[in-house]
Amino acid sequence: METLIVHPKNKEQLSALKAFIKALKIDFTTEKSTYNPEFVEKVLRGVNARKAGKHGHKIDVDTMWK
Repeated sequence: METLIVHPKNKEQLSALKAFIKALKIDFTTEKSTYNPEFVEKVLRGVNARKAGKHGHKIDVDTMWK
């Protein structure tokens, strides 16, 4: 058999997926994400922006810690 990993984008999708899987009597396990979803969203927005060719902010390393 195969293992499927799904990434619901919100709580509604998660609830619908769980209900569907339970209705089919399929065994499943859940794992909690260790990261704050808002933080993950910000990081992914930045990654996608870079892939789209947008430049990020440059930070001068020498003055960053002052």
